[in-house]
Amino acid sequence: MAMKQEQFSTEIVNRGLENSGPNAGSFYFYVKVRPRLPDFLSSVNLKYVKLGYGYMLSHSFYFLVAPVLLVILGVELRKFTWEDFDQKCDVTDALFIVGLLGLILYIYLDLTPRSTYLVDFACYRPPNELKISKEEFIELARKSGSFNDAAIEFQQRALKNSGIGNETYLPRVIFSPNQKITLKDGREEVGEIMFGAIKDLFAATKIKPKDIRILVVNSGLLNTTPSLSSMVVNHFKFNHNIHSFNLGGMGCAAGIIAIDLAKDLLLAYPGAYALVVSAEAVTYSWYKGNEPDMLLPNCFFRMGASAMLLSSFRLDRWRSKYELKQLVRTSKAMDNRSFQSIHLREDAEGRQGISVSKDVIEVGGHALKANITTLGPLVLPVSEQLHFFTNMLFKKEKAKPYIPDYKLAFNHACILAASKKVLDEIQKNLELTEEYMEASRKTLERFGNTSSSSIWYELAYLEANSRIKNGDRIWQVAFGSGFKCNSVVWKALRNVGKPKLSPWIED
Repeated sequence: MAMKQEQFSTEIVNRGLENSGPNAGSFYFYVKVRPRLPDFLSSVNLKYVKLGYGYMLSHSFYFLVAPVLLVILGVELRKFTWEDFDQKCDVTDALFIVGLLGLILYIYLDLTPRSTYLVDFACYRPPNELKISKEEFIELARKSGSFNDAAIEFQQRALKNSGIGNETYLPRVIFSPNQKITLKDGREEVGEIMFGAIKDLFAATKIKPKDIRILVVNSGLLNTTPSLSSMVVNHFKFNHNIHSFNLGGMGCAAGIIAIDLAKDLLLAYPGAYALVVSAEAVTYSWYKGNEPDMLLPNCFFRMGASAMLLSSFRLDRWRSKYELKQLVRTSKAMDNRSFQSIHLREDAEGRQGISVSKDVIEVGGHALKANITTLGPLVLPVSEQLHFFTNMLFKKEKAKPYIPDYKLAFNHACILAASKKVLDEIQKNLELTEEYMEASRKTLERFGNTSSSSIWYELAYLEANSRIKNGDRIWQVAFGSGFKCNSVVWKALRNVGKPKLSPWIED
């Protein structure tokens, strides 16, 4: 029986000299062997290629039919001269023809799927008093009395190699000694970050709460009664006919799922505005225990939220920043290892926290590979697709398949700022340049992992540095518990200058 080949990475860790015992004075090190992302060049699952082309054909139907109808209409009209119309048609006939053409145009526009526009977005920047350095993090964690020495040392090592800087944000209540985190603490934090992001969005777009018809809020862990979406409706006093939705338990990939839901709802309510809010309550997910797999989220997750205003109204194209071009969602929840790689659980002492499996890098890699394989036919140039299929049909036995250059499909990439190791692995496997990785790395350093809102802090970074030009394509990709990997591609409708409100621009 053929054995499945596992993918591993090695790391030599220097522990210095032994201070005591029979090996005192000896140099001491050990080698870590960990699973890593699968080699994207080793194989291609044609199931996902076929799925991608299925998406492309289903969405292209209307645009393929229109030119054919116009050609047929043009050929028929060429048979007539102006004299024919002048002699045979009176005013009534002319009005009938104009009305018929108008009706045909209306029916076509009504049947053609409407584009979804991103009018604008905003990301919340917490107040300066909530800034925390890595050194202060360890000091407060030690003073809290919630962790033993081994847990403190583990968090210290994790932070050292995390890629996180010294100006991220955390609520101080999580470090309070002998204080149990309550639902009230979680509500206060999520209220602050959600309402802050929405207020900035309303200020930038001049949109009023009564103009919002659709509301979608996502948060991974904090799911209250009433819901977070109801909190937003109550705070901003939206109209009674608001269509509100609350997504919970879907992890860092939920932000793109919320965009997908809003897109579908805008098709049902054309001309409406949809508000999407992505947030996570660090307070409520904080773990006060000593299990290493449950301590990792403490080290990476930070405060943050984003708010996005979407529209399908055709006239809004002229005021919008971006147009949604493709959105692909991939779920691996049917696989047990993927399903169990990130989950909320209690430790042996009953303390709740998020457990991150050692397999998460590998299962995340498989999900990412499936997602971009499906996305490829929708975004890659025809030349790259022809090269791929030619190589696949005529490649020699045991030869690796040709993997298209995804850099040709996008001008910018916003990859979820999960951790430095994750970003390093993705950069290596997709052969991305530092320019493509810059927004993700800078966001991880400045704001940490803000969960589903992370990809919006990255897009805000690109805007703040005037990187977005008319026609640019931006790829946002996020992954989360389940295991899920979701991608969305936006096209810039104009040169996007430095915004007045941005989390990257200090007041």
